[in-house]
Amino acid sequence: MKYSIKKQFAMIFIGLMSATILLCWFINSTLLGGYYIGNKKKVLKSAYATVNKAFGAGNILTEEFDIQMQKIIEKYNISLIVLDTDSRMLITSRNDQETMSKRLWDNFFNDFTNEDERVVLEKGKNYTIQRILDPRTKTEYIEMWGVFDNGNIYLFRTALEGIRDSVAIANRFLAYVGIVAVVLSGGVILMVSRKVTEPIMELAEISERMARLDFDAKYCGNSKTEIALLGHNINELSNTLEETISELKTANNELQKDIERKNEIDEMRKDFLSNVSHELKTPIALIQGYAEGLKEGINEDAESREFYCDVIIDEAAKMNQMVKKLLTLNQLEFGNEVVAMERFDIAALICNYIQSAEILAKQKGIQVHWKEEPAVYVWADEFKIEEVFANYFSNAIHHAKGAKIIDVKLTGMGKKVRISVFNTGEPIPEESLGHLWEKFYKVDKARTREYGGSGVGLSIVKAIMESMNQEYGVINYDNGVEFWFELEAD
Repeated sequence: MKYSIKKQFAMIFIGLMSATILLCWFINSTLLGGYYIGNKKKVLKSAYATVNKAFGAGNILTEEFDIQMQKIIEKYNISLIVLDTDSRMLITSRNDQETMSKRLWDNFFNDFTNEDERVVLEKGKNYTIQRILDPRTKTEYIEMWGVFDNGNIYLFRTALEGIRDSVAIANRFLAYVGIVAVVLSGGVILMVSRKVTEPIMELAEISERMARLDFDAKYCGNSKTEIALLGHNINELSNTLEETISELKTANNELQKDIERKNEIDEMRKDFLSNVSHELKTPIALIQGYAEGLKEGINEDAESREFYCDVIIDEAAKMNQMVKKLLTLNQLEFGNEVVAMERFDIAALICNYIQSAEILAKQKGIQVHWKEEPAVYVWADEFKIEEVFANYFSNAIHHAKGAKIIDVKLTGMGKKVRISVFNTGEPIPEESLGHLWEKFYKVDKARTREYGGSGVGLSIVKAIMESMNQEYGVINYDNGVEFWFELEAD
């Protein structure tokens, strides 16, 4: 990602480390010298206080004083000389006593006209601390000279040991260590930031799938961090959105249906009454005729009476089936039944129905071709879609001829899914194609009555698909007929 948090986090950390190292380098370059000189002054004052105290207590010749002075001289690299008022040496730390003695008297009597030779750092009642350049060796020293409380004069000195070189070396070492530290820390912070950003990227992917209305994606982290809390809240949001969208789709579908059907209700009622009267007239007449024949005893033999009873029962069963379908159609067309839009797997629905109808297909010698598909989710009323498919499949079983094959297919079409049921047999006459969806229309009335068809099944299909504002239709082929309908894919 161009603006990855992981990269930003790593760059900020590396920038802070680099700035810290540069600040240390700057402080080292500007303040280390002063700190070093200040430390040398403290050492000289400490040595002065030790010797002055020893003179005051009369312990100058003791072994304890010798050991103490030896430690100070060796630890802090101090040279010293102490003279009495007659210029006799009392204490010294060097073999070149004459040089140290000369330096001491120079401090008392030399006026130091060349200011480059000496820089006074601190001046007290009995002492002077100065920074001086040895003209012979060109070495810088910090010196402390003056008079003890008992009148003896003294000189303490310590070399600055090339403070500028020491600072340069320290800065180079700091630079090398800093570069290695930045590189190693940068690698570590990249790994750490990857661990931090992985759950964030997972949440981003989940939110992207939610934007495409895919609510199966869930956050599965089980940590107790703020990111995990956000993930659990997104899971709750996903569930709430899925329920809300389902309710909105249902409400929107009902609203569209109400608007489109409001002006058609009166006309539909008239057509319904007219068609019902026409369709019931024939079976009622048959039942009435055969019942009167039984009553009048037209045929005396038991076989004839049984035949009359079978005809009456058969026609009554056909009327009962037709009335049930008409009631279903009436509820759909007049809006008495709510279409509940929900998300379900259409492939599983088709597979289950084909398995339940397998025995009927085998009895009629029909081969059903169906390739099991992975889950295909759609938005529709699951129970009504099952009724649509059942009508298509039932028609295919009743009209399958020739090779007696039924081919069921699921085809993705972008945001739609098409479900088609093809059966081998005779094509539907072209003049009948436009009337197939009308109530009580029958292409072959004799054949329809033969298997008990009422001419209402495809009208139910039409009512269901239009109640969900989805497409449906029929296609003729040379060797058969295909009925299809489409649903909104998830």
